[in-house]
Amino acid sequence: MPQTVKALQKTGPDQPFRVAEIERRDPRPTDVVIDIKAAGICHSDIHTIRNEWGEAHFPLTVGHEIAGVVEAVGDEVTRVKVGDRVGVGCLVDSCGECEQCRAGNEQNCLNGAVGTYNSEDVDGTITQGGYSQKVVVDERFVLTIPDALEFDVAAPLLCAGITTYSPLARWGAGEGRKVAVLGLGGLGHMGVQIAAAMGAEVTVLTRTLRKEAEAKELGATRVLATSEDGFFEEHKGEFDLILNTISADIPVDKYLGLLAPYGTMVVVGLPPEQQPMSFGSVISGGKALAGSNIGGIRETQEMLDFCAEHGLAARIEKIGVDEVDAAYDRVVEGDVKFRVVIDTATFEDAPVA
Repeated sequence: MPQTVKALQKTGPDQPFRVAEIERRDPRPTDVVIDIKAAGICHSDIHTIRNEWGEAHFPLTVGHEIAGVVEAVGDEVTRVKVGDRVGVGCLVDSCGECEQCRAGNEQNCLNGAVGTYNSEDVDGTITQGGYSQKVVVDERFVLTIPDALEFDVAAPLLCAGITTYSPLARWGAGEGRKVAVLGLGGLGHMGVQIAAAMGAEVTVLTRTLRKEAEAKELGATRVLATSEDGFFEEHKGEFDLILNTISADIPVDKYLGLLAPYGTMVVVGLPPEQQPMSFGSVISGGKALAGSNIGGIRETQEMLDFCAEHGLAARIEKIGVDEVDAAYDRVVEGDVKFRVVIDTATFEDAPVA
């Protein structure tokens, strides 16, 4: 039988969150029922539910940074068992048969991956995310959370962690490489930690030196203020790799000028506005401008294991279910260090609207 659980829901982009009851499907043979212990807030949640990336399917529950404990499993589940510590990220299904899925890149499923929320599921329903007490997910998309990671600091890794780990691994942020992380927010603070743990020399590029102490604590060698006069000329050609985490309008051409010949800028932040640039910025010096989304399930597990091995975790603040609207405004204003995580235990005493 389907299970009714409490969840945070919006009925429209301008409406406040409310505690509502939603149905989780009757578990299929390969399904895992997860009792959610922590749910991270991602800027993607905000973009989606405020219709900044197109019309969302309302009423909607968002959240794709989910950490919890296995409560029940279907008869055919073999990868996890009741009581295991698990997580769910940005995906809950894919075809499993196309070239990309077979290669472990489910995020690039040629037949359309199913997102954790606001996505059409295989049964035609709209997926509902992790701002909830429980979730039901096919075992192929369930990750194991190592014992070294607490639920609250692990949850943001399911998006922010893999979003930064994947491009840093792919474009070789290792020994002898000079890596710049553009922006020290929810994504950037993970990028700094991961790049440093990979052995790169890490520089944080930010508007002011206000976060210098935090950046160095996270593993950065230095912090440069991009607002200083002559910045782009003084640091021209310095970096092998730039991880661009900014979700706002920036002078892309100028930042490409900071790359050494054959260097790469990888974009992981998605601003609502189009970003103009000149092809000359990449042709000169044989540079590359690339994009990266998340990663497949295999790579996401690799990231979790890497973070546990190196003692890396998201820096967070925890909130109750009644504080999410205010937290959204603070995230947009850049007033969070560095991720916000919902303590889902606060659902228990929250009245249903």
